[in-house]
Amino acid sequence: MNAAGTGRDGVLLRAEGVVKHFAVGRRWFLPHSGAVVQAVDGVSLEVRRGETLGLVGETGCGKSTLGRCLTRLYDLTAGRVEFDGHDISALSRRQMRPYRRRLQLIFQDPYGSLNPRRRIGSIIGDPFAIHGVAEGRERTRQVQELMELVGLNAEHYNRFPSEFSGGQRQRIGIARALALRPELVICDEPVSALDVSIQAQIVNLLADLQSELGLTYVFIAHDLSVVRHVSDRIAVMYLGKIVEIADARTLFERPRHPYTAALLSALPVPDPDVADARQRILLSGDVPSPVDPPSGCRFHPRCPKAREECSLREPALEARGGDSPRHQTACHFPIAEGDELALAAHAEPPGAGA
Repeated sequence: MNAAGTGRDGVLLRAEGVVKHFAVGRRWFLPHSGAVVQAVDGVSLEVRRGETLGLVGETGCGKSTLGRCLTRLYDLTAGRVEFDGHDISALSRRQMRPYRRRLQLIFQDPYGSLNPRRRIGSIIGDPFAIHGVAEGRERTRQVQELMELVGLNAEHYNRFPSEFSGGQRQRIGIARALALRPELVICDEPVSALDVSIQAQIVNLLADLQSELGLTYVFIAHDLSVVRHVSDRIAVMYLGKIVEIADARTLFERPRHPYTAALLSALPVPDPDVADARQRILLSGDVPSPVDPPSGCRFHPRCPKAREECSLREPALEARGGDSPRHQTACHFPIAEGDELALAAHAEPPGAGA
């Protein structure tokens, strides 16, 4: 959307080695009872002022968990999160209050994220009440201004969420997130629960709001076509780790990680001739369990380029083979020009049984 802004080193949010594990309670019907789910495991990234960082990956890869860690809705198991140069990793709820005004989240489900027993004027006005920003008529005025800002009729202030469509409910959630004029908004799959015809409206609304209010976004999604449209940079996650991060155009034109290439090969192409000529990269096997992830590179059991080293040593996320520092890949054997992955992916990858 927007180019990265300035200020200090231009970084608004920085994550260093973020880890979030969830304990699995002992149950007789769970094969790994008493273990931990390694939802996010050692993620480091930066979000620059004014930019949109897309975060993509398959369902269950840890995207939403990472978003909640960045906003401190989840306490970290390990690692560090900095917001505007301040370490917020271990702050208490009281200490986090000043940062809540500057750091907000838009939830995925426009139905479950709104209390069905409360009127939308009260829902959108909650941030004002919690932080003591406005009361009475002034709060009503500001809430109605927010409603108009996101494309809602201010006269519907006293209606309940059930009286609105899914797209309108998501606009209510956006208005609530923007009430205190935050600097950074984590958008947790804000369009995945909506009809395709409504998705474009919400995406365009977010773009307009970013331009008007100077917002910075982390846009979480599994739809690469949406992420490509909105993002300046894109980070690809697999099983709790970032495997590739680059400028959006670079990532789509020259993916270096085999998993990224497989995701891109699944994108629909409007031209049937191009679609027929294109080779799909079909990965073998299923995504491993985050309770017991593979050794070394977590993608190696499904990777068409895997070798013995991949099962023994975890690759670092860094620039590879002459790539710019902005294009980093966690792969021992990144894709080079001329590599044929489509055919290799049908066979059992070398080292898959390691």
